[in-house]
Amino acid sequence: MNSNQTRLTTPFHSHATAAEVIEGVDLTGRRVVVTGGASGIGTETVRVLAEAGAEVTIATRDPAAGARIAATFAGAPGTVRSAALDLADLSSVAAFVRDWRGPLDVLVANAGIMALPVRQVNAQGWELQLATNYLGHFALTLGLYDSLRAAGRARIVVVSSGAHLAAPFDFDDPQFERRPYDPWTAYGQSKTADVLLAVGARRWAADGITANALNPGWILTNLTRHMDEATMREMGAIDENGEIIPQPYLKTVAAGAAASVLLAASPLVEGVTGRYCEDNQEAPPATPGIPGGVAAHALDPDAADRLWDYASSVLATA
Repeated sequence: MNSNQTRLTTPFHSHATAAEVIEGVDLTGRRVVVTGGASGIGTETVRVLAEAGAEVTIATRDPAAGARIAATFAGAPGTVRSAALDLADLSSVAAFVRDWRGPLDVLVANAGIMALPVRQVNAQGWELQLATNYLGHFALTLGLYDSLRAAGRARIVVVSSGAHLAAPFDFDDPQFERRPYDPWTAYGQSKTADVLLAVGARRWAADGITANALNPGWILTNLTRHMDEATMREMGAIDENGEIIPQPYLKTVAAGAAASVLLAASPLVEGVTGRYCEDNQEAPPATPGIPGGVAAHALDPDAADRLWDYASSVLATA
């Protein structure tokens, strides 16, 4: 957080639900894309925005699953449709962009993968967590820039994670070609990159486009599918019998989607850009020994610009 700016605060507590943070907000006529909207907090984000009247597109690798989710919202005040998007495949991202028509009011970069046990790469040679969580969203954001600008006051919402605290972006070896691959370092780096995407998008403020990142908190969703039981036990998430251990910091899916919905639609964040939020507030600077907060390396404008240029050069040759 820039020391010269006022920290964003809201009246909502850490476990407020997505519906609560935009109660009374009318999104009729607003067009929204939610990546990964066919599961987890993405589905809840879609539901709440559609209930507020928005026209929502679920962008997902499995459009059939997205269509099934969309059908369950048929009675909502807004509309929901599904479209194919594989963020790890830049040709899929390009196809989504080509098919999009008209302005776009909100882009929620929600989709992600976590803690792949073995290093994998996409067609461009990017480590798959970084390719999916960051590069695909970066390509999508750039591809939809004209549509975002046409909306007049568009918002970009990037779902990051508290895991960013442990891993700055490694410009010397971002793809783990020389350093040993570690699932959590790779995940953390990708989530730092997500925050830097929101910071880098400050260049579009004059176009009426704002961008903010968030940590949704601890929610047990399909995102944890690559975590084995030993890891879950080590983290204190499950007991020796494989049963979930209730913890005060664990959130329901409805609460986990709250920060995404807050940044996407609440009037409280109108005009706010380049921030990182958690528990429905702007996060303070990280402090050793205190959980949460945002790392300085994730808000570094120079790193954000350097990463923007690096990713742009990849897209130019893809």
